[in-house]
Amino acid sequence: MEQSKIDRINELARLAKERPLTEAELAERDALRKEYIAAWRESTIAVLEHTVIQTPDGKRHPLKKRGS
Repeated sequence: MEQSKIDRINELARLAKERPLTEAELAERDALRKEYIAAWRESTIAVLEHTVIQTPDGKRHPLKKRGS
């Protein structure tokens, strides 16, 4: 996600503390938040997929998906 979009999320959060947001601002904030969360999830999943556990004997095991 671009920094400009993150800055806009923060700007809308500051505005919400000062005054009620308009319908357009609320819709923009919700769309930006969804995009931010999707990017965060994608990044977190990528990190976890490349994480390995190393046992004391030196063997390396990839993380298993929960429920597997």
